[in-house]
Amino acid sequence: MNKIIAITGASSGIGLATALKLAQEGWVVYAGTRHVQRDQEQYANHEHLHFVEMEVTRPESLQQAFSVIEQTHGHLDVLFCNAGYGFLRSLGQASMDAIQDVFNTNVYGVMHSIRAALPLLQKAESGHIIATSSVGGLVGQPLNEIYCASKFAVEGLLESMATYYKPLFNIDITLLEPGAIATNFVKTVLGHVEKTGGLLEDEYKLIIDAYLHSFSTRNTAPQTSESVAEVILDLLRMETKPLRIRTSEAAEGFVSLKVSADPTGLDGVLKIRKTQLNM
Repeated sequence: MNKIIAITGASSGIGLATALKLAQEGWVVYAGTRHVQRDQEQYANHEHLHFVEMEVTRPESLQQAFSVIEQTHGHLDVLFCNAGYGFLRSLGQASMDAIQDVFNTNVYGVMHSIRAALPLLQKAESGHIIATSSVGGLVGQPLNEIYCASKFAVEGLLESMATYYKPLFNIDITLLEPGAIATNFVKTVLGHVEKTGGLLEDEYKLIIDAYLHSFSTRNTAPQTSESVAEVILDLLRMETKPLRIRTSEAAEGFVSLKVSADPTGLDGVLKIRKTQLNM
């Protein structure tokens, strides 16, 4: 029987590449998008690939999508919470509305998705929740404090869930932690900067100039979405699922100081499970 996965944020980038890869591998894929008709027509030749509306900031949209999966299959094997976006503004520059928008998608969107999918994941023989975090979910970076805060929140959410979801629900938890990716992600981030006043001539200007220069110098050959999709396929095939997985050597090197004692995160989860749950 083909396994079933739902992917939020699957109209481009990592989400789309993963949807295409897994459909090719025989998975039944429900790919979340805001442009259902456009994407379904464009990829109509891909068997097992179904585009559905999954607007993660609207729980009713998610409930409707998962009700379709329930009626058709009765369960869900994997939820991949991939919807999210970057934000390059300091706390002193950003409006509270903009900060709320980041958290609505990057944090609350993950929560909404998991809450909606959990009953179906519990009905699977074994379930798996994957969420796209970032190296910025482990290491704070200049001018990225709002984005990093949102990803740190996702890390804390899933790490806490991992301490008991496996023994209670037989659901594995994994945080996907990419570094720089060759997608529209950076273009979207910089586009948002331009739409909100551009690079401001203020006290942060020297820092942001230095950061952008360093970023472009360090990331001359960013990882492709397709190679991340391969990492996800390998992850799904693992018998023991890690809590954390970096998607490239560059990402691994970037966070090495933070994760050297527990690269997969499983040692920490097992310790907490033992000391606090005696399991």
